[in-house]
Amino acid sequence: MSLMTDTALVLFSGGQDSTTCLFWAKEQFKNVEALGFKYGQKHEVELKQAQLIAEKAQVPFKVIDISGMLQGSALTEHDKDMSAPHELNEELPASFVPGRNAVFLTIAISHAFTRNITDIVGGMCQADFSGYPDCRRVFIDSLQTTMSLALDKDVRIHTPLMYKSKAEAWKLAHDLGVLDIVRDMSHTDYNGDRSTYNEWGYGKLDNPASILRAKGYEEAKAKGWLG
Repeated sequence: MSLMTDTALVLFSGGQDSTTCLFWAKEQFKNVEALGFKYGQKHEVELKQAQLIAEKAQVPFKVIDISGMLQGSALTEHDKDMSAPHELNEELPASFVPGRNAVFLTIAISHAFTRNITDIVGGMCQADFSGYPDCRRVFIDSLQTTMSLALDKDVRIHTPLMYKSKAEAWKLAHDLGVLDIVRDMSHTDYNGDRSTYNEWGYGKLDNPASILRAKGYEEAKAKGWLG
């Protein structure tokens, strides 16, 4: 069922979750635009895939370069061990980028405001989140309120995967009719590998993101959710 609004801006990295959300948004909104960020991420190939997916989806895609703004993560400091705990907080994974979603969403909402867009879509997920505090709905709600006050205009941040497991995210991709696109074109591998193809897509099981993606696919397949 459509949300009956005109346009949404999707935070789009080219990963599994944001790709699924891009096509979810196309089902919900009359017009969809996408926004990505270049922030020095190790797996920058993700943005190349994002461009290809956006072209296939016929969605305008803009990339904003904020390189150097976000640090303190194995995703941005490439000599760090991706599988280790975060050096500033052992309860967080090394891949945690401090404040990333706060920065992304703030810039995205500001950009959307200039285009008279009040609906933002993001792939944040609390159920399967990898220990990232900025993926929790309580944070999203807080920022939604803050930005609505900052702009004196109601902002809505939609997170269709928030309470879904990774297996359920695969099911949604199937239900949207874009399983092949999500599997073959989206990129998750933190180390940027696109030479190794598996039934769950490209990547190697040497980083937490690929492991989570693969396990989710296997679970969804075992439950008969993928046709």
